[in-house]
Amino acid sequence: MVHNVRVTDPEAPRRDESDGLVVDDSVKGTVEAPVEDEPAHRATPGEKRGGGRRITFWIGIGLMLAGLGLLGYVAWQFWGTNWIAKKHQREITQTLQQDWANGRGKKPNFVPRGQASALIRIPKFGPKYVVPVLEGVDKATVLDKGAFGHFQSGGVNGQEVAYPGDVGNYALAAHRVTHGEPLRHMPDLRPGDKIIVETVDTTYTYVLDTNPNDLVIPFTGVWVLDPLPHNPKPGGAEPAQVQGQHLITLTTCSEIFHTDNRMIAFGHLVKEVAKPPVQKPASAS
Repeated sequence: MVHNVRVTDPEAPRRDESDGLVVDDSVKGTVEAPVEDEPAHRATPGEKRGGGRRITFWIGIGLMLAGLGLLGYVAWQFWGTNWIAKKHQREITQTLQQDWANGRGKKPNFVPRGQASALIRIPKFGPKYVVPVLEGVDKATVLDKGAFGHFQSGGVNGQEVAYPGDVGNYALAAHRVTHGEPLRHMPDLRPGDKIIVETVDTTYTYVLDTNPNDLVIPFTGVWVLDPLPHNPKPGGAEPAQVQGQHLITLTTCSEIFHTDNRMIAFGHLVKEVAKPPVQKPASAS
């Protein structure tokens, strides 16, 4: 008699009774092959184009900001500095006139460097043209305030230059563009045009002898500051070579933009008128 016996197939996997898992004896002792890392992601052509567009975008933003900065700088130079300088012009002029009216004014040769000593009027530039003269020609403290600067020394030998009405050369400098532009229209001046210089006690009238367009020199041409400027170029513009003259010299940039050349005009004194003495207010009794 044959009993019912469970037959186990030696080739079939058996069940591990401990955990209910089916174990395949045929793979015991084998080592699982290591799983290879997935290859790194490679950018698609579309992603490369997107990255390039982002770089181009930020470069464009940078260029645009740089352009705006440059425009802002130019706007400041051509409008901002003029607005500030004209404000200084008005304030300096009003203060000087008040000091003269109150008897506190000084003769130009006693005015310290950087302070106002006179007022310039050029009728050719209109009835409202009034610009102060400050002693010295420092750019930041004098010329950039929209004022004329008075050379206190100069010339080939570095000698002192004249004050208004003196024998010698009353030499002035001013900006032609930006910072108030006192001599923007200097090329329009011609021989015979008047330059009126008012001081604390006297008004001097000079008349130009040379056309400013006839004399443009390098900034190193200090001969124009001599007591009697003599042009080293034969036949070049210069004052009449007569000793003892009362001269005036105007200097400015020769071009509308930055340049190292200077435009020069010479003139001589034709009239001086003493101003009425200042009537000081009577002291209160």
